[in-house]
Amino acid sequence: LLLLLLLLLFLAGKLQYFVLLLRILLSLIASPFTYFPSLLSFRPQTIHVAIVCAGYNASRDVVTLVKSVLFHRRNPLHFHFITDSIAQQILSSLFHTWMVPAVKVDFYDADELKSEVSWIPNKHYSGIYGLMKLVLTKTLPSDLQRVIVLDTDITFATDIAELWAVFHKFKGQQVLGLVENQSDWYLGNLWKNHRPWPALGRGFNTGVILLLLDRLRKLRWEQMWRLTAERELMSMLSTSLADQDIFNAVIKQNPFLVHQLPCFWNVQLSDHTRSEKCYKDVSDLKVIHWNSPKKLRVKNKHVEFFRNLYLTFLEYDGNLLRRELFGCPSEADHNSENLQKTLSELDEDDPCYEFRRERFTVHRTHLYFLHYEYEPSSDNTDVTLVAQLSMDRLQMLEAICKHWEGPISLALYLSDAEAQQFLRYAQGSEVLMSRGNVGYHIVYKEGQFYPVNLLRNVAMRQVNTPYMFLSDIDFLPMYGLYEYLRKSVVQLDMANNKKALVVPAFETLRYRLSYPKSKAELLSQLDMGTLFTFRYHVWTKGHAPTNFAKWRTATTPYRVQWEADFEPYVMVRRDSPEYDRRFVGFGWNKVAHIMELDAQEYEFVVLPNAYMIHMPHAPSFDITKFRSNKQYRVCLKTLKEEFQQNMSRRYGFAALKYMTAENNS
Repeated sequence: LLLLLLLLLFLAGKLQYFVLLLRILLSLIASPFTYFPSLLSFRPQTIHVAIVCAGYNASRDVVTLVKSVLFHRRNPLHFHFITDSIAQQILSSLFHTWMVPAVKVDFYDADELKSEVSWIPNKHYSGIYGLMKLVLTKTLPSDLQRVIVLDTDITFATDIAELWAVFHKFKGQQVLGLVENQSDWYLGNLWKNHRPWPALGRGFNTGVILLLLDRLRKLRWEQMWRLTAERELMSMLSTSLADQDIFNAVIKQNPFLVHQLPCFWNVQLSDHTRSEKCYKDVSDLKVIHWNSPKKLRVKNKHVEFFRNLYLTFLEYDGNLLRRELFGCPSEADHNSENLQKTLSELDEDDPCYEFRRERFTVHRTHLYFLHYEYEPSSDNTDVTLVAQLSMDRLQMLEAICKHWEGPISLALYLSDAEAQQFLRYAQGSEVLMSRGNVGYHIVYKEGQFYPVNLLRNVAMRQVNTPYMFLSDIDFLPMYGLYEYLRKSVVQLDMANNKKALVVPAFETLRYRLSYPKSKAELLSQLDMGTLFTFRYHVWTKGHAPTNFAKWRTATTPYRVQWEADFEPYVMVRRDSPEYDRRFVGFGWNKVAHIMELDAQEYEFVVLPNAYMIHMPHAPSFDITKFRSNKQYRVCLKTLKEEFQQNMSRRYGFAALKYMTAENNS
């Protein structure tokens, strides 16, 4: 109306009134909350999404679905995950560190639901979890009225709010929104003697479901699907497509329950699909469903386009999805508020501001990116090797796995795209795929520094053995070190003493090394100049207290004293202190940790028959920056002094020796 009035004033030549009204209109557009303060209290409708997700692979797959939803969305979201303990651990950590505004996440224990559906024989590859959508009316909160239910192999190409709006089109007794099945499965003509469950026509696909929960409960849904399943199982004996067979059998008996969704809300890329009938051009696509066991390898006329769309979200930088929703004030997140308060207290004019800020950066973290399967031994001597790496050290993984047969916990600092490169690398490696006891934890890149100590802490927190060997990715432990450390646990009574067992470190400048099979062979290579004590040429102080001269002839463990800049590689109990996060990139990250161990009265004991060898590689980006950037070195010195002051406050008079030692070094 205002625009029409503007036009009439302009045509009538009333320029004075035209300009006045134009100013008001522009002001209104620029600051609507000034004129309509009620908009400030406006809360866009929260969209509820339920997803069943179990295991390591499904937890990884669901992230791509979530990214595609977050990318397009303009509304607050509430995810309801029905998970096993594995998926809950992974996804709760991921969302906690993702810190996406206006996103709430709840978890429901799938183990508690198994008894509800375990009586149904099921041949589908999803197993018992493929039946759990049947019990959502019982699982989800009783006051939740409607929910969108999605499979993990879904990709959104539009705002999920468009799908949510379809609820308003439900009429009469319609309680289920479903897309027709796009394969011939329920027509029963795929092969000789093919006998599917009963369905209405082509049947419906349950990869995308709109559920009116309140109406379903009134219809006694639980009783309805159970009676139907019991009746059909008498002749069918088992389900082939899990919950989908039972949903379709119920619909066959009660067609009025279904509101048929346009097929672009579930473009199914299964075998023998009719999905091409769902779209004419790209703008028609809403939801892509990779519902073939072959997933991305499915045959389809336009599969390359679909695959590229999927890969876009697969490798999309998830940090970019942390954006606030425009014009949609979200509920206060105390973690986010506390973080912002902490960051606001930092002095942005401080030359070391970026260093200080990194300490509080929350990095998105995906635990157990690959399948993990390991139970610690019952004798309480088990040891996990802990290390961290980035993409340029990936080639060390196979070699370490060959040298260390025990459990390993690794934190990998990668971008989203690099994480997919790592996945392809790992899945193509027979060595890595043959090991179930390696936990790979992805910490996603953010900021300009390599958060070395954060990575170590992430890997340490996932250790589930009583002891951990704190190593670096560019070291190869001697063959048999795992068993030797376990025997040392008993020999040195580690369970009842605060000890840090030192594994002497050596290095070679040769890219091809005949790895010494024994201490005698190592000493021979040391005498020939093939090997050196670690950092002998550039940083002797780091490992000098190990006393390599004594180690040459030692046959029993011996104690050494802490000295300034000591940074050995040690085995400690799992409850030992974490690394200090203020140290990033290169410099003092291990030194500070060893200092803290000493402050907590750990005894440093060198093992006489243990060793590890550093393998040569190109200098890291961080050490190059340390050497070339004076400000980097100045800030590191400042952080060291602040750390020592903190140590003095924490450990009192005993910590004064660290400041004295530093001044004398």
